Amino acid sequence: MERYLTPRTDLQLIVNEFMKLSTPHVSDALDRLQVGGAPQGILPLWPACPKLVGPAATMKLLPVGGQSKSPVIGTMEAVKAARKGDVLVIDHGGRVNVNSYGGIAGLATRHFGLAGCVIDGATRDIDDIMALNLPVYARGVIQTSIRNRCSDGGHGIEVQLGGVKVRPGDLIMGDLNGILVIPKEHIEQVLEIAKGFKEMEDRIVEAIRSGTDPSEAHEKERYDALIAQPRR
Repeated sequence: MERYLTPRTDLQLIVNEFMKLSTPHVSDALDRLQVGGAPQGILPLWPACPKLVGPAATMKLLPVGGQSKSPVIGTMEAVKAARKGDVLVIDHGGRVNVNSYGGIAGLATRHFGLAGCVIDGATRDIDDIMALNLPVYARGVIQTSIRNRCSDGGHGIEVQLGGVKVRPGDLIMGDLNGILVIPKEHIEQVLEIAKGFKEMEDRIVEAIRSGTDPSEAHEKERYDALIAQPRR
């Protein structure tokens, strides 16, 4: 099975187009298609954290149990198995009382050319990650070590971020508003719809700046009618 919807070179062009948009534009496109993809509570870890777009390279962390592999080694293996431009996605089940990632993992992520990391959990060494200017999105920051507090659950598998399914190759997008998961079979369709929403909002902004009544500007664009009833 092909990992990506399009060849890698075409995918980079798509990534570049998504970088011109915001997560609200893309979220509206997901709503239009009635496709879920908006985990809540996973945010950039500092105000100037860069925007993030790239295919998911997944891994999972589990409570300490029968699994023997170190989560530190598991993370290194997941990073090495990913491809340049991928986003490391760590499913730690929303756990925030133990570290899920750190400065050395961040250095490896940068060294192997990944775009960044998204964590359904917490991380530490935020000063090191900031120094790398590496986009990392998580539920918070913590100081405690990952060692002997969880175990490796494997990589390159289907995982979840805040209850949203993530498969290897799904597109991950993050900015100051939060993160999104764009299913790989909808990437191109979502992009075209999101671009349309951005163009519409640009027209509304220009109309208001030119003196048009804000209500009239919205009604002219049929703003509320452009999105299907969203999933609850």
